[in-house]
Amino acid sequence: MAKLIIQILLISIMTVMTAGCGTIYKAAMDERSLGQQTADASISASIMKAYLDDDDVSVLGIEPYTFSGNVFLVGEYENSTQRNKAVSIAQNVEGVTDVTTYFLPKKDDPSCGTSDNLGILANVKKDLIGDSDIWSTNVEVKVVQCRVVLLGLVGSSDEVSKSIAHAEAVDGVRSVKSYLRVSKNPH
Repeated sequence: MAKLIIQILLISIMTVMTAGCGTIYKAAMDERSLGQQTADASISASIMKAYLDDDDVSVLGIEPYTFSGNVFLVGEYENSTQRNKAVSIAQNVEGVTDVTTYFLPKKDDPSCGTSDNLGILANVKKDLIGDSDIWSTNVEVKVVQCRVVLLGLVGSSDEVSKSIAHAEAVDGVRSVKSYLRVSKNPH
């Protein structure tokens, strides 16, 4: 019963995320074609569903981000079995061309809890949105243990540099890892 509730919750979350991320504005501003955006969303959803169906992988600990078939797995793992299984599942989803991971071992850290991560996330997004030189809708932000991970396709190396600088300037950020790439078709 608990697994069914989690499945319903996950599907609801994915629906809201897809609806929010699938707005006409975001689709128009994305560097990828609409067909590629749809294929990437399908890959991420397939990975999440496979995580949900697997007893070893915590669906709430690791999140997939997909750009042009390249999957980035970001999050925390409890043990090596979980970490390895998460990668294996992603590699076996149709359409995946590469898998990159940013994993940290899960730990309780009183100096960086959920509210700290959410505050950092909000401030990084606020700063990205406030910079008119950055197409902030193309930058995905994930915070794990007060470490910021930036993902997406942007129009220039200047946008990459500015995005990193904004993240580094937020109070409480321990480090910034950028997987931002410059698009072949800048806006």
